[in-house]
Amino acid sequence: MTGQYLLFEDDALPVLRRPPRTALWNLWHGCTRHSEGCLNCYVFRRDALHGIDSTAIRKTRDFLLPVQRNKAGAHVFPPGSFFYTCFTSDFLHPHCDAWRQEAWAVMRERADCHFLFLTKRIERFTDCLPPDWGDGYDNVTVGATCESQRQADFRLPFFKRCPLRHKIIIHEPLLTAMDISPWLDDGIEEVIAGGESGPAARPCRHEWLVSLRGQCERANVSFAFKQTGAVFVKDGRVYHIERRLQHSQAKKAGLDYRRKPGK
Repeated sequence: MTGQYLLFEDDALPVLRRPPRTALWNLWHGCTRHSEGCLNCYVFRRDALHGIDSTAIRKTRDFLLPVQRNKAGAHVFPPGSFFYTCFTSDFLHPHCDAWRQEAWAVMRERADCHFLFLTKRIERFTDCLPPDWGDGYDNVTVGATCESQRQADFRLPFFKRCPLRHKIIIHEPLLTAMDISPWLDDGIEEVIAGGESGPAARPCRHEWLVSLRGQCERANVSFAFKQTGAVFVKDGRVYHIERRLQHSQAKKAGLDYRRKPGK
């Protein structure tokens, strides 16, 4: 049964804290499909509109973006800036091995900023580290993306062993029901889930998200339902949701959970 695209009422939810300035740092562009979550990748979809070969991975002119300075000699991006890193590729893609040490050096130089990257190749992480990594840079957060139970079962054991100070788990696109309870502990700061966007989007189901939220609450790990995706199933009804409403509808679902200090 197909319903209206508005699923949830307009009850208010708390606004998440944001840094003073955020930026996309796409230091290289392009990727190769790695698992089922890559099937309808937005990068491939957008590149195709412009006749760009997404598999031709290349450094971009923004490679040194975080360390750029203005005419007065000050950094263009002030202390406290937050960089969404490598969001049109995968930071751990093997094609980029020759460039990665320079990227780590940029993060090290901007220890006063924070960097987040997501990866479907977390099994490569320990082979890609800089010599001074130790137990992690305090200004780097890594998200392991697991779109299905099969990928969670493969990737999360690697993730658990990774020397990192900040870890999050990403379920985008969420394609199956998930049990990640064996890997939820104090080492995971947040779980983020969401449906798939685009004209060929696969459905995301409300009960999968409720289950994930419950697992996170029991483990006292923060949970965020980021976006519904284009096709959302709730209580047996299929909702086709416009792109502009997918984030706001997810927030109105009221599924977010914030870690309780001292619990």
